[in-house]
Amino acid sequence: MVFLLPGVKFDLDMIKKYDTRAPRYTSYPPATELNETFTQTDFKAAIAASNQRKSPLSLYFHIPFCQSACYFCGCNTVISNNKKIAKPYVEHLVQEIKNTSALIDSQRKVLQIHWGGGTPNYLERDQVEFLWKNINRYFNIDPQAEVSIEINPRYIDRNYIFFLRQIGFNRISFGIQDFNRQVQVAVNRVQPEEMLFDVMSWIKEAKFESVNVDLIYGLPYQTRETFRETVKKTIELDPDRIVVFNFAYVPWLKPTQKNIPQEALPVPQEKLEILKMTIEELTSNQYLFIGMDHFAKTNDELAIAQRNGTLKRNFQGYTTHADTELFGFGATSISMLEDAYAQNHKQLKDYYQAMVAGVLPISKGIKLTQDDMIRRDTIMCIMSHFQINKEDIENKHHISFDEYFSEEIEALKPLEADGLVSLSTNYIQITDIGRLLVRNIAVKFDNHTKMQETTFSRAI
Repeated sequence: MVFLLPGVKFDLDMIKKYDTRAPRYTSYPPATELNETFTQTDFKAAIAASNQRKSPLSLYFHIPFCQSACYFCGCNTVISNNKKIAKPYVEHLVQEIKNTSALIDSQRKVLQIHWGGGTPNYLERDQVEFLWKNINRYFNIDPQAEVSIEINPRYIDRNYIFFLRQIGFNRISFGIQDFNRQVQVAVNRVQPEEMLFDVMSWIKEAKFESVNVDLIYGLPYQTRETFRETVKKTIELDPDRIVVFNFAYVPWLKPTQKNIPQEALPVPQEKLEILKMTIEELTSNQYLFIGMDHFAKTNDELAIAQRNGTLKRNFQGYTTHADTELFGFGATSISMLEDAYAQNHKQLKDYYQAMVAGVLPISKGIKLTQDDMIRRDTIMCIMSHFQINKEDIENKHHISFDEYFSEEIEALKPLEADGLVSLSTNYIQITDIGRLLVRNIAVKFDNHTKMQETTFSRAI
């Protein structure tokens, strides 16, 4: 037996039993369901309906550029040392902001902004200022908005960090992945320990309100003991949030991963031991296990949002405002409205052509059915709050939960027998053990996926 959470025992054989492939449920339906039959007209109609709801907004801006490739990366990136390529991108991005914002009710408040990538600090300061001024020009930003940015610690200095804070960013995140140099070399991301501690000290000196760091388990040459050192050093850094991603080895989808020596990847048993150790170390050092791969201090907004029932998942992971609708800007970004999702062109040439033509750069999307929205709310309850209050779903969607989901409830009974869920008259409760396998529970309510083995990463 293995201890994974304080006081909780879990049989390794059971974990292996459920180590199947499933979506990460940053959305439902998953992004794999977006299709090219979704048109400009569909998205404009979805925006008009969104304006009628008057929901507050979250905005995402994708900066795709990186100076070098990290072999583990699953993001949509453009690798180049020629920084001149950023100038036309930022100009087209501002044009998209202008075109799309014209369709959005200007009275709607923006409560969250996030710059991701890629490497947003690939941009020069004047480009950051240009983009920032235009975001403020075309949107109604709440003075208390959460404004976050991802950075690559290898390409930043103290002055740039203070510049970001001064311009208006109040939250920041950066990737560590692993402190071990052998692992760093194998994944082509060498960043000395001293550098990471310097970057964190600058961030704290600049008084960012929240700092998030990313770790990845399952990388080549990792063992439980080497990763324990990484976890201990991460705790010493004292971030507000720690995300511990499970490395998804999918070279058929991400060809860059072919550079990773497959024989050096930890075997499944070792990965489980690494996961076990990581959870034990973090939960015994003042970090709460928020869900799936997120840990946060008890006073962090994620922990507070989970307690208040306002935690939500979207394409950036967990977020603190459940009532917002998300508009994504830039190549490959995805907008998530209440009843429609839309993704921009992935290739820069296609994205630029759309901007020149004066049309929205949508490549595909999906209009959600009523069934999609019922299942989406149910799955997000599982992913964000680890329980389903049947009455809440019934009142919102005017259904009888047990009748609507009779097949799904039956499918959950073997999971209940294994101790992953607890089924009762009014609730479906995810147990502490079940939190580790929450994707396996959520997939029971998924009408789209049907466990597409080649599409999704493994659950553990």
